[in-house]
Amino acid sequence: MSDMLFPMFGFPWILTGLFVDSWLISGSLGQATCKLLSFLQGISPTVSIQSLVPIAVDRFVAVVFPLSYRVNSSKVCLSLIIASWIVGIAIQLLYTLPFKLVKYPDRIVNRPLWSEVFGASFKNQYFVAFSLVFVFIPLVLITILYIIIYLKLKSQRIPGEKSQVKVGQQRERRERNVLRMAIAIVIGFAICWLSITISGTLFVFASDITTSSCGFTAFRFSASLMAFANSAINPCICFIFSANYRQGLQHLYSRMRAGTKIRQS
Repeated sequence: MSDMLFPMFGFPWILTGLFVDSWLISGSLGQATCKLLSFLQGISPTVSIQSLVPIAVDRFVAVVFPLSYRVNSSKVCLSLIIASWIVGIAIQLLYTLPFKLVKYPDRIVNRPLWSEVFGASFKNQYFVAFSLVFVFIPLVLITILYIIIYLKLKSQRIPGEKSQVKVGQQRERRERNVLRMAIAIVIGFAICWLSITISGTLFVFASDITTSSCGFTAFRFSASLMAFANSAINPCICFIFSANYRQGLQHLYSRMRAGTKIRQS
């Protein structure tokens, strides 16, 4: 769901800027849509990175401490999902407050007025805190956990009878498939979002240099494009590595076709 929010509400904003170069709605409704679009497209990366961390922890416990791992953890999963959305909403509400419509003689622009709402230094402090808490620290933690998981799986030996060995090998193969999918998702997230984080850091702390640089403009555009692409990359990775996702999509498609036939009849 978080992956879907980003392109659904980010693309209309970008397309409007490319072809119209003005906010299409004015007045109170325009102010509301201005804040709503900023909120919905910004919540996606916050929730996504919070999802990657518990997935990594779950894989770590399942592989490194299999005896203490509990399969029946649906309540814990639900609690973590709800908590990630609550934190994402809270963080994004703070980010959305400064966005307002600014009227010019020839157009209306949706722009964050950080200095007017929070003060001159708040923008830099918020960006640094967000980058550390929701990008760099989680990626370092996830990387460490997956390295430990990889080393554990590589060193595993399954003693016992042939039947036990076969069951153990099946479990190990399943764990390796899940691990490959998780690592691919993390690498995709890191590549896509580190670039936009680096461009944001340069824009905030070296704006005098970057604003006049054509190379930085091209880099910032490429970084934004990669950030949007992450929302499409994640589902592709899941369908490539996981048979459960493919079966789930087929099941959903079958139910949709059955529902369509029932309505037509």
